[in-house]
Amino acid sequence: MTHRIILFRGMNTGGVRAPVAEQRVMAEAMGLKNPRTLLASGNLVVESDAPPEALERDIEAAMERTFGLKVAAMVRTPAQWAALIAANPYPGEAAAHPSKLLLMVMKDGVRPGALGALRAFAVGDERVEAAAGALFFWHPDGLGQSIMAGKATPRLVGMGTGRNWNTVIKLAEMVGLKRVASG
Repeated sequence: MTHRIILFRGMNTGGVRAPVAEQRVMAEAMGLKNPRTLLASGNLVVESDAPPEALERDIEAAMERTFGLKVAAMVRTPAQWAALIAANPYPGEAAAHPSKLLLMVMKDGVRPGALGALRAFAVGDERVEAAAGALFFWHPDGLGQSIMAGKATPRLVGMGTGRNWNTVIKLAEMVGLKRVASG
């Protein structure tokens, strides 16, 4: 049995709440082993051999049954997570300021035209790149001030969920990726 990283979109925003202790109970009831959460923002790690796509469907259905929430889940294996880390186009920035680099993990890839549209909203030294089916945002002035980040909606970019680089690395460590480069 191997690990699965489960990311929920929009957890603890806009009234979307599912206590982490109850998420772990739900995962155990689904037959998932050793459920662990990171922060209270939609990060669940479990042990399972289920294919990521099947687990996404199952976990979304369980979230709706258990909490009455229709939330999107993105599931990745450790190998997929390592590939995302390796694809980071901003390794220097990740090492120097990991909280200012955001990885947006996409459910079904990046929509055509999204990258150009996002870049049109960039201010100052903000940047965005697509790699490994994900979006990588560099926000040197912080995410809260970014117009570009606010425009990265499912309608424009596709369904995804963002995590700052600190969280990306902590999740990697939780699934046994021992020596993780920051970028």
